[in-house]
Amino acid sequence: MSGEDVQLEARDREATRHPPRYSRRLSDKILIAFHHACDQGDFEVAEQLLHILEMMLTRRPLSPDTNRRKNMESLVAAHERLWHLRHPEASQL
Repeated sequence: MSGEDVQLEARDREATRHPPRYSRRLSDKILIAFHHACDQGDFEVAEQLLHILEMMLTRRPLSPDTNRRKNMESLVAAHERLWHLRHPEASQL
């Protein structure tokens, strides 16, 4: 076995021993992508991301979620943002 093979094998063992740590939840990343789509003016993508986020937050949780209220408030705020972006004339009233 070459030195490079030994290094790759050692890296593989290390990766399986310590799975990667993620600093954000998937729902947070989807919400960030939603806001990015809104900033880019891609409302169709933003709407699809919002539907995915809604599905994730409204299904039965696998573990008790202490942030449920905050998550739902973020979801409502995202719906409001998309509505205002699609209806700018209503914001001027």
